[in-house]
Amino acid sequence: MGAAFLITLREGIEAALLISIILAYLNAIGRRDRHGVVWAGVGGAVVLSLVVGGVIFAVAGGLSHTASEVFEGLASYLAVGVLTWMIFWMRRNSIRIKGELQERVDVALASGSALGLSALAFLVVGREGLETALFLFSAFKASAETPAGLTILGALLGLALAVGLGILVYRGGIRLNLRTFFRVTGALILVVAASLLVYGTHELLEVGAFGFLDGTWLLSEAGAVAVPMNLILRVVVGLGGEPTWLEFSLWLAYLVVTGFLFFRPPRVTAVRPTTSERSDAVTG
Repeated sequence: MGAAFLITLREGIEAALLISIILAYLNAIGRRDRHGVVWAGVGGAVVLSLVVGGVIFAVAGGLSHTASEVFEGLASYLAVGVLTWMIFWMRRNSIRIKGELQERVDVALASGSALGLSALAFLVVGREGLETALFLFSAFKASAETPAGLTILGALLGLALAVGLGILVYRGGIRLNLRTFFRVTGALILVVAASLLVYGTHELLEVGAFGFLDGTWLLSEAGAVAVPMNLILRVVVGLGGEPTWLEFSLWLAYLVVTGFLFFRPPRVTAVRPTTSERSDAVTG
């Protein structure tokens, strides 16, 4: 339930904020008449995301037990990769997103075609929706020991909260510190990604994907040292059982490496003075 809530909250907030930026900019330049075109793109993206999510679950449901474990393991690894990329991409680009979106709106309006603006909204929401479909599939499978109803409830609560916050931000009801929000949720998502990494490894261990490690300490139980990991896995994805040293090592290494990179201070890039600024400095 926890993983589904965090995933839909984070992805939903991103989509809602991006659409809010587009709509607010249209208001500012006197083009409220284009709101309908934007919502048409949003609707198309939502439908596509639901279809893709249904296809993923349908494909997984039609596989044999062994093939299903391989599919779920690889899907979890893919989800971890995309989640990690998404977190660090947003960390680097969150400051520039508003300006870039406004420029793309200007280009779409200048073309004189409604398709351009609709396509922009479709791409913005569609990317978040497709990512959510993949993440939720992995979260649902990883939390198999948790009642499906609770996982669905967590996903719906996260989405509802994201929509509500997006509306409040658009209407000026609240001022959301995006840097702080993405920093906090980013850290929590890294914990979710580490949990999905363990789940994917567990599924692949079940089919002997790591057979070359048979007889080594990496496939023995991590024991008492993995108690903190077990507590987190149970809360985040509902995954129980005794982890191996391989699972524990991957989990810990992922959190240490990504945590260090995520929380380290950003590099300060020196801004080179323009030609006019250099001339002023010389003449001054």
